[in-house]
Amino acid sequence: MPAPAKYVQPVHFEDFDGAQFERLVFAYHARAEKWRSLEWYGQTGSDLGRDIWGVHDGGETTCIQCVNRGQFTFAKAETDLSKVLQAGNGTPQRFRYVTRSAVSAKMRDRIRAHVLSRGVHECDIWSGAEFEEFLRRDTESLLKRFVEGEVFPDAVPDLLVFGQEAPVLNDEEALAMMAKLFDRPAFYTPIHQESNLGDFKQAITDTIQALGTGIWKSRDGNVIGKIHSRQQLKDDSLRRKVRAVEMALAKLRARFDELVRSGIVKHCSCSDPRCPVYFMPAEAAHDLERLRRDALNLFRGAHRDFEEPVW
Repeated sequence: MPAPAKYVQPVHFEDFDGAQFERLVFAYHARAEKWRSLEWYGQTGSDLGRDIWGVHDGGETTCIQCVNRGQFTFAKAETDLSKVLQAGNGTPQRFRYVTRSAVSAKMRDRIRAHVLSRGVHECDIWSGAEFEEFLRRDTESLLKRFVEGEVFPDAVPDLLVFGQEAPVLNDEEALAMMAKLFDRPAFYTPIHQESNLGDFKQAITDTIQALGTGIWKSRDGNVIGKIHSRQQLKDDSLRRKVRAVEMALAKLRARFDELVRSGIVKHCSCSDPRCPVYFMPAEAAHDLERLRRDALNLFRGAHRDFEEPVW
C-alpha cells in the first residue's frame, strides 16, 4: 500500500520581522554558495541598500536586497538599487532581490531591465515561494530550525557558523562532542581561585549557547566551530536531559549575577572596569561550586562516559 501523501505547509515569512528575514537570507547564502567574503550590512542599521554584500570564490560581486513586504513594487526596487550604486562598494556584478511576496512576470521584466540599464550584469528576483523552494532544496535543516522557532544568532561570525552543517553523528557521538564544552577552566577551576570571574560568566553563557544552537566558542569569544545542538539529538529523553543541563547552567549564571548585585561578590574598587579581580566570602564560592556541580552531574546523567574535568 503506498504511503499517504503529505502536504507541506508553506512558510509564513510574514510572521517574522525584517531582521529575522535578513538573518535567514544571510544564513541560506552562507551555506548554499561559496564565498571569499560575505557581509551582512543590514544589521548595522546603515546598510545604504546593501543588506548583504558578497564576493564569490570566482570573484563575482553580488548585492542581495531583502524585501520582507507583502507587495514588491518597482519603486522599492528602484530606490534600493540607487542607494547601492551610491554606496562605497561600487556597482555589483549581480543584484539579487529576495522578497516574501509574489512577483508577476511583467514586474520581473521591468525591474530586471532597469537594473541591467544601470550597469549591473545580472539580476535575480526571488519570490517568497521560490525562496522557500531553494531553502527546501539546499538547506532543509536550516529551514526546519527557522520555522520551529530556534533563535538565530545576531553576530555575523555566529551566523556563518550557524549556516554550516554539523557532522552527521549518532546521539552518543553528539554527546561526546558536547562533553568537550566542559573541558575548560570555568568548569574545573575552584571558584575561590578563579582569576577572572567575568570570563567565568562568559564561559557559562557560551556553553549554554553551544548546547542550544551548536555554536561553540572559546573563552575569549572566538568561534571554534559547529557541534550538534540538543535539538538535533534523536532521543527525546536525551534532549530533555541536555535541556536540564542548560537550565542548571542558567541558574548558575543567575546566582552569580545575584551575588554581584547584592554586593556579596564585589568587584575590585579600582577604576578599571576591565579589572578581573573580585572578592567573595567562602559561602558564596561554595554556593557557586554546588550549582556548577549540579550542572555537571546532570550532564553525566545524559552521557554515561562523561568524566568531570579535575583541577
